[in-house]
Amino acid sequence: MDKNTFTGLFLIMIILAGSFYFMKPSADEIKKEQQKQHLDSLKRAGIKPAVAKTDTTHQAPVIDSAALKGPFGAATMGTEQLVTLENKDIRLKLSTHGGRIYSVELKDFKTFDKKPLILFEGDENQFGFGFSTGNKRFNTNSLYFKPSAPAVNVTASQPGMVTMRLSYSPTQYVDYVYTLPATGYKVGFNVKLTGLDNVIGNSNALNLHWASSLRKQEKDLKTERQYSTVYYKNMDNDVDYLSEVKDEQKQVDGQKIQWVSFKQHFFSNVLIAKNGFNAVNLSVNTDINSADIKQMRAALTLQRQADGTYPMEFYFGPNKYTFLQKQGYDLEKQVNLGWGPLKLINRYAVIPVFNFLQKFGWNMGLIILVLTVLLKLVLSPLTYKSYLSMAKMKVLKPEMDEIKAKVGEENPTLLQQEYMKLYRKAGVNPLGGCLPLVLQMPIIFAFLRFFPSLFELRGQSFLWMHDLSTYDDVIRFSPIFGVNHISLMCLLMTASTLIYTYFNNQVSGATGQMKYIGYITPFIFLTYLNSYPSGLNYYYFLANMLTFAQQFLIRQLVDDKKIHARMQEYKKKPEDPKKKKSGFQAKLEEMMRQQQQLQQSKKNNP
Repeated sequence: MDKNTFTGLFLIMIILAGSFYFMKPSADEIKKEQQKQHLDSLKRAGIKPAVAKTDTTHQAPVIDSAALKGPFGAATMGTEQLVTLENKDIRLKLSTHGGRIYSVELKDFKTFDKKPLILFEGDENQFGFGFSTGNKRFNTNSLYFKPSAPAVNVTASQPGMVTMRLSYSPTQYVDYVYTLPATGYKVGFNVKLTGLDNVIGNSNALNLHWASSLRKQEKDLKTERQYSTVYYKNMDNDVDYLSEVKDEQKQVDGQKIQWVSFKQHFFSNVLIAKNGFNAVNLSVNTDINSADIKQMRAALTLQRQADGTYPMEFYFGPNKYTFLQKQGYDLEKQVNLGWGPLKLINRYAVIPVFNFLQKFGWNMGLIILVLTVLLKLVLSPLTYKSYLSMAKMKVLKPEMDEIKAKVGEENPTLLQQEYMKLYRKAGVNPLGGCLPLVLQMPIIFAFLRFFPSLFELRGQSFLWMHDLSTYDDVIRFSPIFGVNHISLMCLLMTASTLIYTYFNNQVSGATGQMKYIGYITPFIFLTYLNSYPSGLNYYYFLANMLTFAQQFLIRQLVDDKKIHARMQEYKKKPEDPKKKKSGFQAKLEEMMRQQQQLQQSKKNNP
């Protein structure tokens, strides 16, 4: 890259930066546009936007005498009461208004700012069955239930149970039965209709409406939204999900759905039907003006069983891969480990090793260090071959320069042919330094997906990093282009990558554009990985440092003079005519031959 080219690129960067700064919209314009996009997304999803309501929590209910005389008359009026059901791990608050779960608190976890971790809470969360009696339609979410107990604290091995009853008459009612074991995050939920077959139309198939506005738990709202959406699994063991990056609505017909999950980054709210749901309509929306993560909805149809019940269960808990596996129903498939070979690497190699190291009770920073050392040891043969190949290319460079001076640059095809002859005589593979690195790339990209999904990093500190599952913001400043921090670990990773590139160029003898591209790439990583988990940047930093150590040891074992001497001896050997060329080499030479013929044809027929 010459001086004029560099100056041009530098000026272009200044012009782009200036245009972004001076032409960016104002805060009011951004807010108006975001509100417009939000309303448009709700309209496309068929969801009416929420309307502000007056707080009537402490107001006396207005008595409607006509409603009292109608179906479920006594249940249309009441005062909301909260019933607590808790065990060692979870605290539920059940509301008499709708008989639903009003809030869920996970007792062993805290939010990023050390507050109680409550998955959802309040009237923005709905759960009710819709049905009709005569000409009237009801939803249990708006009716009042009566609890069997004011509070249940499960301390023994006997499960705790609370029944919420919606009465039509003394002998006709709907029971919501919640059961909670002494430990764990599963909540049994059984719906039973008694004496209502002639009252509720089509009581064999109830329509369930479930909606939840999930609360912010993590430091980075943008990242938490990025990894939160609606997941579902059909009875054929296929798990699918709605978009993570945009609002989406999806109708699932023609297949039984075993569970639906309102999944956050590190926690999930899952509703499981042991015998499956029928028609399912799912949606996910983001309210940009809200501090909540996302709003998720599910409309489900549930068939009554032979015993007259509708058996279900909830899972409210962490998205820890091995823990979800123990819950059954393939819940662990919510943890996105990447696609294709990346998923296989994470599932069958990285996770088992990670789980094994956790048994020692080490700090998570030490576990990542040991994991990195083990991976580097496994990949050391590839590292050695890569270094050796680059060393051979460096030794050949004087001879390549002589060929270039002799042939000239006017005919690049002929020049490449001469290079290939030299490689073949010297027994050098020009891609030998690249292929080992290419084979290591799947592991690098697998970790790019694995670390952001790794629950074990959540809340774990190491050195100055208070939470390895998110970025460290030791370096803070006023927002510039939406960025208000530089991750110190990401900065160290970038510096180590630059040093790594420098030493690689020394070994390979890279010049020209290839040399400068190597220095540009780390800065691209800096901008991309700045908001990624500090644990991931810590791993990349360690990988670079260990690579330096490996190359230092290899350098002590590899002598350039000996390599040059062996290559000269190899060149003296007569070429075996029976020796087959590699497939790649044969194709490359054939392409060069065709290119030379094409150039000769153009020269002869201008």
